[in-house]
Amino acid sequence: MGLMLQQNMDKFLKHMEFVETSSPLTIKSYKKDLEQAFSDLASLNRPVTEDQILSRTREALTAWGPLSPASRNRKASTLKSFFNYLFRERLIQKPLGDLIHAAKVPKKIPDYLSVDEAISVLHKSEKKDRLLFLLLYGGGLRVSEACQLKWTNVDLKKKILRILGKGQKERLVALPDLTITELKRTNQSEIYVWGSKELNQRTAYSMIRTLGAKANLLRPLHPHALRHSFATHLLSSGANLRTLQELLGHQSLSATEKYTHLSVDQLARTMEKSHPLGNQLKPLRPVNKNRR
Repeated sequence: MGLMLQQNMDKFLKHMEFVETSSPLTIKSYKKDLEQAFSDLASLNRPVTEDQILSRTREALTAWGPLSPASRNRKASTLKSFFNYLFRERLIQKPLGDLIHAAKVPKKIPDYLSVDEAISVLHKSEKKDRLLFLLLYGGGLRVSEACQLKWTNVDLKKKILRILGKGQKERLVALPDLTITELKRTNQSEIYVWGSKELNQRTAYSMIRTLGAKANLLRPLHPHALRHSFATHLLSSGANLRTLQELLGHQSLSATEKYTHLSVDQLARTMEKSHPLGNQLKPLRPVNKNRR
C-alpha cells in the first residue's frame, strides 16, 4: 500500500492554510520546500512507499547541506511538519518526522541602526518612503504588515493600529506622534494607506534600501533592520520585555529575548553605574607601611 504524494502534499498545504492559519509567505515556503524534496516522486502520479519517501528525504537533506543552518532548519522543519501530518492522518505507518533532527543554529545579534543612523535616514526620507520608514521603525511592523495596512485598522484618534500578524494573531500597536502626523497627511479615501491596493513587498524593500543609500549608511538597509532597531531602542530605553513581546507580536518570549543585546558603550555605562567596582566606589586609601 502506497501514498499518492502530490495529492497529500496539496492537502497538507490546505491544512496549514485553513486549520493552522499559517501566513501566505509561510505556505509559499512550505510548497517550495516540498517541491524541492519530492517533485520527482510526486510527478510519478502513482502510489509511493514510505521507504521511497525516506530515501528521497535523505537526498534532499544532503542537497541542502551547503545552505546556512537557519535555512536548513527551516526546510527540515517543513518536512517534519509534513510527516507529522501524514502520521496523524494515518496515511503513513511510521513517524518519519521523528527521524529529522535540526542542527543547532548559533544566535546572531539582530542587525539594527544606531539612534543617530535612524534619525539620519528619517531626514533623508520623503512622502511615501517616510511613511513606510515610520511604520517599520516607529511601530515595529513587519514589512508584510506595513504593506497590507488598511485604513480600517488605523485609529488616528487613539494613535493605535490593529494588526493581524503571524498565525492570524491580532495585536494592538501604539504609534509615536510623528507616525500619526504622517498618516494624517496621507489620503484616507482609499482602502489601503498606500492607495487602492497594498504596497508590493519588493517595492518596499527597494524603497528602504534606496533610503539607506541616500543616508550614506555603511551597510545596506532592509525593512527588518528597522523592526530590529525599534525593538532595540525601546528595550535600551527601559521598555519591559513582556511589553516588547506584545508590541512585536511574538508568540513566545524566547523570540523577543534576542533583543536583549546592548551596545558596547551602553554596557560600559551600565558597568560604571551599577557594578560595585564601578567609579562610584571611593578609591581605597594606600596602605601606610610606616604606620605602626
